[in-house]
Amino acid sequence: MFVEQRENSVILETERLTMLFRGVSVLREINLQLRRGETLAVIGESGCGKTVLLKTLIGLLSPTYGRVLFDGMPLAEMSDGELATQRTRYGFVFQQAALFDSMTIAENVAFPLRQHTNRSTPEIMDTVIRLLVEVGLPEIVLEKKPAELSGGMRKRVGFARALAMNPELMLYDEPTTGLDPIMSDVINELIINTRRRHNVSGIIVTHDMKSAKKVADRIVMLYPVARLRPDESQIVYEGPADEIDDSPDNRVSQFIEGEAGGRLMEMCQVYKYPFVPVESATDLENK
Repeated sequence: MFVEQRENSVILETERLTMLFRGVSVLREINLQLRRGETLAVIGESGCGKTVLLKTLIGLLSPTYGRVLFDGMPLAEMSDGELATQRTRYGFVFQQAALFDSMTIAENVAFPLRQHTNRSTPEIMDTVIRLLVEVGLPEIVLEKKPAELSGGMRKRVGFARALAMNPELMLYDEPTTGLDPIMSDVINELIINTRRRHNVSGIIVTHDMKSAKKVADRIVMLYPVARLRPDESQIVYEGPADEIDDSPDNRVSQFIEGEAGGRLMEMCQVYKYPFVPVESATDLENK
């Protein structure tokens, strides 16, 4: 019974999370919960605060108001040492992989193990090789430098490094950005397989709707605070990934379909933008 409760428990939570930069609100009263074993995708257009949210979730930024709780413990109340310990329970896949250019691939993947464990070199190398195999990379890459690998391969090395400490929670920052459709789907499959093999929870920040729908249990869509009324929630959609297409909110459907019409009209009105969206070929002919 205890195990079942823990498996269904909330691993990460935000309570009225608010971030201001020089008095300008970027995140406004965000309330989220992530359960163990669940994968959540956070979507939204540029400038809506997705990356800021991700940084607050690992304590790189402290909320102006509200709080973040990891496994029931508020991050803001932890000492630097306690926070560093908690971060070893996270795995972070950066948008551009963020590998150390001067290190070999083996050294990059081994880095967290050398920093946070007392394992012997043979034990670390066994783990490095196992993780590279898990993300579909051969041992021949071990002595290569990041610059010698393709973008997709570097992304997978970053994935392997994020798994090195056997994290309970994986955070993915635009994991498919800059990749071709095939490699993007390889990354999607890696995210799904990582959840199955390691039973980890996950939060994915992405613009890629195909990825969000494929890998996530739930999707949350944020909207820029500057374009909301004071009484409007910044979360314009929160629900199952397979139901987002049915959202009645035009802002959600426009984002999913990649339609610029509504935003262009707004730019015309507010910024005197010189272009008017063409709704159809018939409209163009009539003009």
